[in-house]
Amino acid sequence: MTKVYPNASSFSGTGTISERPPKVLAAPESEAILTVWKKSLLFNCNGFTVFGSKGDLVFRVDNYMDGNKGEILLMDATGNPLLTIRRKKMSLGDSWLVYKGESTSTNPLLCVRKSMNILNNKCLAYVIPGDNTSNRSNNVVYEIEGSYSQRSCSVYDDRRRLAAEIKKKEAVNGGVAYGNDIFRLVVQPGHIRTDFAMALVILLDQMFGSSRR
Repeated sequence: MTKVYPNASSFSGTGTISERPPKVLAAPESEAILTVWKKSLLFNCNGFTVFGSKGDLVFRVDNYMDGNKGEILLMDATGNPLLTIRRKKMSLGDSWLVYKGESTSTNPLLCVRKSMNILNNKCLAYVIPGDNTSNRSNNVVYEIEGSYSQRSCSVYDDRRRLAAEIKKKEAVNGGVAYGNDIFRLVVQPGHIRTDFAMALVILLDQMFGSSRR
């Protein structure tokens, strides 16, 4: 059987969240190819486990099944909180706010909204800075197009440059094909932070995947 997480032994399995301050990640200097597994490594949890090209654990999402479904914490391999993703209350449509670290008392970094534009059915969601509520067309920093259910999505920046892609993971040497729970996240250099790209994957799953209510 093909190993999804070749170096997952580096994960402690304790589920303990580090008390270190959140890291500030930059956009990658070269193309980053991540393997996303829609599974938590902790028992009785939903979430994601993300590995780098060398098989090292990069990101974790461990949501307890009886926990707060309106808030999601993206962590690094050691449990250090990177981003908190929270559903925006009292908003029209499906909107989420992305905060630095584990605190939601500061201004959000991003606001991600599900597209409701029936004239542009290619657009799944768009991203604006922070809690910006002004005219969408003048403030979009990223737009996501494609089909999340088919694991075929593209993220474009405000200049229509490809920033990231979600792709199906191909089986190696004629092995058993991967299902939709294992796929690739390809982040292009210089256009988007890898943790932001992973946050968009999480939110696409909330809006269009098995996590949606």
